[in-house]
Amino acid sequence: MKHTKIAHLLQSGVANTTVNVKGWVRTKRGSKGVAFIQLNDGSTIHDIQIVVNLDTLGEDCVKNAHTGACLSVTGTLIASQGSGQSVEVQATEVVVLGEANPEQYPMQPKAHSMEFLRENAHFRPRTKTFSTVLRLRHGLAFAIHKFFHDKGFYYLHSPIITGSDAEGAGEMFRVTTLDAQNPPLNEHKAVDYSQDFFGKATNLTVSGQLEGEIGAMAMGDIYTFGPTFRAENSNTARHLAEFWMIEPEMAFYELEDNMALAQEFIQYVIRFALENYPDDLKFLDERLAKEESQKKAEERSEMGLIEKLRFVVDNDFKKLSYSEAIKVLLSSNHHKKGKFQYNEIKWGMDLQSEHERYLVEKEFKQPVILFNYPKNIKSFYMKQNENEEVGKETVRAMDILFPGIGEMIGGSQREESYEKLLKVVTDKKMPLESLWWYLDLRKFGTAPHSGFGLGFERLIMFVTGMANIRDVIPFPRYPRSAEF
Repeated sequence: MKHTKIAHLLQSGVANTTVNVKGWVRTKRGSKGVAFIQLNDGSTIHDIQIVVNLDTLGEDCVKNAHTGACLSVTGTLIASQGSGQSVEVQATEVVVLGEANPEQYPMQPKAHSMEFLRENAHFRPRTKTFSTVLRLRHGLAFAIHKFFHDKGFYYLHSPIITGSDAEGAGEMFRVTTLDAQNPPLNEHKAVDYSQDFFGKATNLTVSGQLEGEIGAMAMGDIYTFGPTFRAENSNTARHLAEFWMIEPEMAFYELEDNMALAQEFIQYVIRFALENYPDDLKFLDERLAKEESQKKAEERSEMGLIEKLRFVVDNDFKKLSYSEAIKVLLSSNHHKKGKFQYNEIKWGMDLQSEHERYLVEKEFKQPVILFNYPKNIKSFYMKQNENEEVGKETVRAMDILFPGIGEMIGGSQREESYEKLLKVVTDKKMPLESLWWYLDLRKFGTAPHSGFGLGFERLIMFVTGMANIRDVIPFPRYPRSAEF
């Protein structure tokens, strides 16, 4: 008999039909010749209750149905006699497909620390928290593709192996087939990468943006969505060595067009989550509220999870230049009373998360888009503004700021002038031999164009309320950790 997903059974409301359901045991308890098993197959946050009459089927049928065991249950779907579920399965047959020795299986039905779950990442999707996060991860990915498809964008697969550094930071993983113990050397006693697989030094990409611009300069509107890598030796709750980025690039878009699209995009995907995953978000909202209640009053968030999501979806975004933001921060009581951890605020600084959150949560009480940032703190490819005051040159960059997290999206209008871009690349001593094709885009058929980037895991953190980025990706990669 073909099995039916638990999500479908719980939604159908059809009783007195014979069904087969398969999944993993969450809990098992007994009472007066009856066993009650909570079974979950990952299709929903909710379990289905299996009622086993031990007098009829015998106790041996559930003897090995411990937490973590995989079962196939055939029985009658009936209206539930208890509270908490609309239907349950009255079992006529219980088959243990895979046992889980309770003395060895690590995921017992009790609270586990996040660190313990990371060490057992091969089992953590079986918990309510992580199955919920992974369902939302899927839903948000689907919403991203749907948004761009419906707007006529084309999905471009940018390379994972690259010879260029899009961010100019140099924190990249090298890709090589050379002998690590005895690499070939050139006449300068340096590694001779001409003998490597690609005939040159190559790395894992930090961004699909530069290649995305190639697509935009031929197809108009494209987006990339793929894994990116940073060899940054950081162990914070917001850093991964492997993460995913969404990076649209649009021909003929000015900065204002870019900001409008970014707002429409982020509101769309969050609204999709609210409308399509209400039970998962309700569970995460309650989970976060419990966590917040255990914090000191001054450390608690002023908004619940769903409230934060609605805050983004239901509000227009405040647009503010970087220079205006500096003035707001300097004139704030928060600054005057020394309440910022980084209280030395001046034009040209890279704003900290606390400054960004202050603008969103305290000053304007709506999401904020900051634009026209100082040239010296932004990437080489951003379009320079004209007629700027000497010492206060800015570029047409923009960041979208959210409550609780600060920057969510970063983007800019790209520099379309060959001469200006060449000067920046030369001044920064960037390798022309790896960027010649990028400069070519400005030599032949150049056009105004813009784009932005969204870290997928940062989005998932915001939507799920998870505090650590390692808990929103199935198999986290960070310093000294590459298991699973």
